[in-house]
Amino acid sequence: MPTNPRRNEPPSLAVINGLRKTASFIDTINEFVGALIAWMTLVMVIVTFTVVVLRYGFDLGWIAMQESVTYLHASVFMAGVAYTLKHDGHVRVDIFYTRMSASTQAWINLLGTLGMLLPVCVFILWVSWDYVVSSWRLLEGSREAGGLPLVYLLKSLIVILVVLLALQGISVVCHSLLTILTRTPVRAGER
Repeated sequence: MPTNPRRNEPPSLAVINGLRKTASFIDTINEFVGALIAWMTLVMVIVTFTVVVLRYGFDLGWIAMQESVTYLHASVFMAGVAYTLKHDGHVRVDIFYTRMSASTQAWINLLGTLGMLLPVCVFILWVSWDYVVSSWRLLEGSREAGGLPLVYLLKSLIVILVVLLALQGISVVCHSLLTILTRTPVRAGER
């Protein structure tokens, strides 16, 4: 039986560079979003503190100001999920994973991303699309008098979550493939 001489050849440099560039581009996007989220968290703390001081110190309150805390909180969590994935900060059962080789970890990350993460992203987008589009059609606002007229933007965070998370999933796939193909551990943020 003839053997395939190409089987043991290393992957082409173009493939390796393409994977690196793709992962680097996506990682840069989510790093930027992560930095933005860090500042939003500071703003959220300041606004929350102001709401509490005004309410309990001066008996003053505005619905829009209170709702802005909800908007900021939702933004931090929904847009910050991909950043958390990039930095491997999500919950994982590490009993076995940490003891595995880098190649085995890369296979687990690759199969988990392709088999679970990306399909879940597609499902969330599919299920929520009409919900978000309907909100935009109405330019939905707060039900409270004096509330923020931006509920449609709040609901759009679902789409932003899916897009950023799917992009970071693609980056995980690229990093995993780089580790498998080059037999060198490659993590997010490494180039």
